[in-house]
Amino acid sequence: EVQLVESGGGLVQAGGSLRLSCAVSGFSFDDFSMGWFRQAPGKEREWVSTLSSRTGITTYVDSVKGRFTMSSDRVKNTAYLEMNSLKPEDTAVYSCAGGRVDFRLRYGAADYWGQGTQVTVSS
Repeated sequence: EVQLVESGGGLVQAGGSLRLSCAVSGFSFDDFSMGWFRQAPGKEREWVSTLSSRTGITTYVDSVKGRFTMSSDRVKNTAYLEMNSLKPEDTAVYSCAGGRVDFRLRYGAADYWGQGTQVTVSS
């Protein structure tokens, strides 16, 4: 059974930092690229980042470039999203996802999804 479990969300002041984790069971990072997405209240889900299993390259939406860093630990089978210089507009439910085709993740074409973790940034 495949499971993706996010953790690390919470309430933080603007300018602060959080590190989200996505613990994966049921598939290997050798075979699946990983992505992070977020959905703010009343808004559509937004792609945040992808870590390609094929190239090892990470890509980000423009609004988080230079502030967020995605990484993974293949021994722990866990993906991470380090978020710095957080802004109130970063407030959302953050979800991780796994997909076989790296370039399709940014369009939401994932094979597996986690349930999400709430991130709230106060001004």
